[in-house]
Amino acid sequence: MSRSMTGARMVIEALRDQGVDTVFGYPGGAVLPIYDEIFQQNDIKHILVRHEQGAVHMAEGYARSTGKPGVVLVTSGPGATNAVTGLTDALLDSIPLVVLSGQVPTFLIGTDGFQEADTVGITRPCTKHNWLVKETDELAATIHKAFHVATSGRPGPVLVDIPKDVQFATGDYVGPKQIETPSYQPAKKGNLDAITRLVELMEKADRPILYTGGGVINSGTGASQLLRELADATGFPVTSTLMGLGAYPAAGKGWIGMLGMHGLYEANMAMHDCDLMIAVGARFDDRITGRVADFSPGSVKAQIDIDPSSINKVIHVDLPIVGDVGHVLEDLLKVWKSRGRRVNQAGLTQWWAQIEAWKSVKCLSYRNSDKVIKPQHALERLEALTAHRRDRYITTEVGQHQMWAAQFLQFQDPNRWMTSGGLGTMGYGLPASIGVQVAHPDALVINVAGEASWLMNMQEMGTAVQFRAPVKQFILNNERLGMVRQWQQLLHGERYSQSWSESLPDFVKLAEAFGCKGRLVSDPADLDAAIQEMLDYDGPFILDVMVEKHENCFPMIPSGKPHNEMLLGETSTEGAITGTGAALV
Repeated sequence: MSRSMTGARMVIEALRDQGVDTVFGYPGGAVLPIYDEIFQQNDIKHILVRHEQGAVHMAEGYARSTGKPGVVLVTSGPGATNAVTGLTDALLDSIPLVVLSGQVPTFLIGTDGFQEADTVGITRPCTKHNWLVKETDELAATIHKAFHVATSGRPGPVLVDIPKDVQFATGDYVGPKQIETPSYQPAKKGNLDAITRLVELMEKADRPILYTGGGVINSGTGASQLLRELADATGFPVTSTLMGLGAYPAAGKGWIGMLGMHGLYEANMAMHDCDLMIAVGARFDDRITGRVADFSPGSVKAQIDIDPSSINKVIHVDLPIVGDVGHVLEDLLKVWKSRGRRVNQAGLTQWWAQIEAWKSVKCLSYRNSDKVIKPQHALERLEALTAHRRDRYITTEVGQHQMWAAQFLQFQDPNRWMTSGGLGTMGYGLPASIGVQVAHPDALVINVAGEASWLMNMQEMGTAVQFRAPVKQFILNNERLGMVRQWQQLLHGERYSQSWSESLPDFVKLAEAFGCKGRLVSDPADLDAAIQEMLDYDGPFILDVMVEKHENCFPMIPSGKPHNEMLLGETSTEGAITGTGAALV
């Protein structure tokens, strides 16, 4: 039965009915009726951010770490446009978000009113779907549909634009059970004939590999458990994209590491030389494929994905299976078991021997120092001092530190690794860490950062302090735009155009100015004690780790090269040393 109420009240009722417990937002004139309703209730917590981009990244961290949609509330005009970067980030990484934006009254739309922008037009390319609600009676139903679209199929961000007069006006509220969404019901079950064909290929393959991505995590913990069961039962090696880390445990017997531009040598070589590639919730993005024409040229390729548009978009696959990863893996295991659990054991034994030979290259080796902190060493020590924590969550900014974190930190469970993959958004990590901490108040949340990327949204330390979110900011400070500098060294003749960071703040004083604590460490002998102080402190903490300024992140597939042509660090055991301090293999 419908109930009569204002549009602003409908927003709160709809969020409550959708099970929302937290909203990240920033008030403004066009959403003041909604903020007035927030003031009059206690069921939904509101986190006041310092910038709308930060609000969306917080919601991404919340969503990625919980599996629930993140919710954002922003005002019209610049409030909405400031959210665009976060929306695009969430679209590329398949993060479910519902963004509610205020809009000028309907009678002012198109007049260039104060803080008016064509929010629906601007955000159409960076959302799964968006709506402009012009009738209060349609508002509740639209919000419920928004949650359905954001969380069904391939997850992603949606936006509902709500004019101010619609918020003031009275209409009939309908609950989510009264809403039908027949126009958007993505298929979850895969085609059984295709699944059976994949099992037949698995039974005969000499050199199979499971290439896993963020879709496994998005499908839920059940999918990750099924992936583990499949990999361990078959003995197939498992690699992962940046977004898929944790779907299969780093301690698992089938794990061969992350692949891609800064992936492990053994993972990239295995992808190149495999004869059966099973892509599970992965989309063949360019950071993974390298030169498309030379990508895994001898393999039969199968792809499991809930998004039909992701199949054959970049790489032609021989066996497409459209469906939810969890459902498809469940059926795949049933069929494989029913046929006798067969694999090509002789081929697998030789395949693993080859993989072990690639592992002996020790592609992550580096020359440590007792004079300066190497970034790899800093992350090794962070891993050693926190790996025992079952409640550890890691976010990152974007750059070299992000790749080193992916290489040196070990993830045993899904939803513990939050990073910007597709868009590569500098400024993501700090707000994302706050979103994770809000969702998991008693957990250890660490943001691995570079000083340049961290500065892009440093204002959100104020949010962390205000809401007592004890996030740990682990800054690897090389006083450089590290990844830009690396590319300039290796690919642009060592012409270091604008890749130096000058006039950097004192991060310890900055921490104190925000009302939290900071420490600088530059001596390797003091590193463990500094990390432990950060971990022991019961509030937000900024640890400024001064690291080697010109360290490069290896392995690296140079732009335009195939998987089997990687630059390796100078201490690896493969290949001759070049003048760039790397071996081309």
